[in-house]
Amino acid sequence: MFKKPIKADPAAAIASAARTLEAEKEALAALEHALNNGLAEPFSRAVELISGISGRVIVTGIGKSGHIGSKIAASLSSTGTPSFFVHPVEANHGDLGMITPDDVIIALSWSGESVELKGIVAYARRFSIPLIAITAGVNSALARESDIVLGLPRVREACPHNLAPTTSTLLQLVIGDALAVALLEARGFTPDNFRVFHPGGQLGANLRRISDVMHTGDEVPLVSVGTPMGDAILEMSRKGFGCVGIVDGDRRLVGIITDGDLRRHMSEKLLSLTVEEVMTPNPKTVAPTIMAAAALQIINSSSITTLMVVDDGRPVGIVHLHDLLRIGAA
Repeated sequence: MFKKPIKADPAAAIASAARTLEAEKEALAALEHALNNGLAEPFSRAVELISGISGRVIVTGIGKSGHIGSKIAASLSSTGTPSFFVHPVEANHGDLGMITPDDVIIALSWSGESVELKGIVAYARRFSIPLIAITAGVNSALARESDIVLGLPRVREACPHNLAPTTSTLLQLVIGDALAVALLEARGFTPDNFRVFHPGGQLGANLRRISDVMHTGDEVPLVSVGTPMGDAILEMSRKGFGCVGIVDGDRRLVGIITDGDLRRHMSEKLLSLTVEEVMTPNPKTVAPTIMAAAALQIINSSSITTLMVVDDGRPVGIVHLHDLLRIGAA
């Protein structure tokens, strides 16, 4: 039904938000208590069951539980557990064919009495497909048919009428996240695995290795110990990074000269000096295997703009803050 716009009271809105946060904090505390008082055993069995299947995790639910289920399926898939969401109504009209005996089903229903789940539950029982329930109805029809029941504590909704799913969906989401993270850790899922599944966006950029971004070969500004400062300044100017690395006879990086070093030593004698008289020794460096996000953190925390990339102490590349900005790692 259409309603005319109202003029909200800012103070009342903030007070409402505070009540919602408090209700949801209490719900999370109740879930933590449940995990320490009975929920841990079925949770660990669920992780063990999912870890051992050769198929996929099928997540299902109706209404707000279905929306949470879609997110859980996405989180599982992106962290190494192949999963997808099946709408229970669509399942009753042919999508049951997507589910195989090698899969496991996670069904979400706060009450455990959602009639729309009957078809998929019956299918699971008929073909002996493992069924995990996420529900507050531990004595419900769904719970009775399930192999494992992740019983959530019954909490009051943040909605003042105790009707709109709020705290209930929060608990479903949190237990789903807990499953995804536990499975991630059990599988030894690494940042490299994340990179495979998250090639796009800022996360994908942050997971790129510096070896994929750095400048190499003749692009790296380098001079040897003993080089006159005039030649070092020419190298800095040619390469355009605002710095030059200093290497010893074994080609190991022993120092760096930056624009700041030049300003600090600016005098009539500058060009008569050698690089080791001006350089900053033991500069910040990174390995080529480091992730872009970690390199960016070093640049930001050190208030610098470039990092030399070294392998066994020898420069193999250079990366500039602009390189990281260009790939979207900021």
